[in-house]
Amino acid sequence: MNIRRSVAALSLCAALGAAAAPAAVADDGPAGRAKGLYGAKDPKFDGVWRQSLALLAQDAVGVTPAKSAIDWLAGQSCADGGFAAYRADTSKACDPKKGEFTDATAAAVQALAAVGGRSGTVEKGIGWLKRHQNEDGGWGMNPGGPSDANSTAAAVGAFAATGQDPAKVTSAPGKGGKTPYDALLGLQLDCSAKAAERGAFAYTAAKGKPVANELATASAALAARGKGFVFETVGKDSGAGPKPLRCAGGKGGAGSPEDAAEAALAHLSRVMSDSGTHLKSAMPGAKDQPDFGGTADAVIALAAGEHSAAASKPLQWLQSKDSGAAAWAKGDPGALAKLVLAAHAAGANPRDFGGTDLVQRLNATGPKPEAAAPGAESDGSGKSEKKDDGGGGVGGVWWTVGVCAVAGMGIGFLLSGRKRRQL
Repeated sequence: MNIRRSVAALSLCAALGAAAAPAAVADDGPAGRAKGLYGAKDPKFDGVWRQSLALLAQDAVGVTPAKSAIDWLAGQSCADGGFAAYRADTSKACDPKKGEFTDATAAAVQALAAVGGRSGTVEKGIGWLKRHQNEDGGWGMNPGGPSDANSTAAAVGAFAATGQDPAKVTSAPGKGGKTPYDALLGLQLDCSAKAAERGAFAYTAAKGKPVANELATASAALAARGKGFVFETVGKDSGAGPKPLRCAGGKGGAGSPEDAAEAALAHLSRVMSDSGTHLKSAMPGAKDQPDFGGTADAVIALAAGEHSAAASKPLQWLQSKDSGAAAWAKGDPGALAKLVLAAHAAGANPRDFGGTDLVQRLNATGPKPEAAAPGAESDGSGKSEKKDDGGGGVGGVWWTVGVCAVAGMGIGFLLSGRKRRQL
């Protein structure tokens, strides 16, 4: 769902490059679609991630994904329950130390839990996450790596998607162990930080002084509410904006996960307001340009916090033709899924997103869906799709490194929306 300096970005890219399977270009023709994979781009770095988001987005709006698509994702599971970014040859064993990722595993668990029928794979994935929880209660991108906000948030979403209370998932059950919320709150900038950064989250605290990071903040704000990529809202927007940290004399911080989420959302709202209702890209060397995926993440987090009024402006911006969000996402199942999930969470219609049918575009990137919910309308492909009721999300339920594209590695959506803005 964050790397701000090129040194950190390149080191992460190197780790991913070493862990990934040999490059394999997805076949977007009939043979490729028959295998169930979404998208035509090389899946080496984001195959599992984009597949997971696509299934989640389809399920959220009443589209039943193709069995081949679900089989493809379940088939990517490693023997120990973890998931790599992509396995070109699933007959070869995974590398449990380098080849498996928290983010991929957590996303796959959320998706497979949502579509149903793969309980064994889901249970093994949850077991993998429990075994690799760090002592501070969080998760790193790889097993044993320092805890980061995005990986921890993805894991929280996996537990929420399977009906487990993340607050009860501890690093040492029954012995006063740390929870994921302990790890997340340890990454939030408190009242001792500069006023403009208070309430923001750092990606990780492993490399010195924490630095405010908007993508990590959006991920943490969602997870601090105990939610994953798809969720149900339980209340109504009060009309008041998110509550910032209460600071007295430069001291204090969030006292609970709920307070931490509110402060994070207040920070995101300030940042988006300052830049014109959206987040900006912070990729090393990038021009001053919008971050569509990050803005979608922020909309989802605001909707999860029941701040629909605060989410409406960035959502409207994403829907506007002037923003270019629809063009950015065209043909990219991960990007399209993010926009679908943002629209669905915030009460917009993903089938009429500024005049674009995001659901139809998403369906077109993968194998033909099995069916849609009753009472749905046609997507133009011979299948029908459920009319969006503007609700807050259904079913069981952000995010890794586009920076590597700067290094010439062509990282896909998993990595483009997630770890671009570290220190």
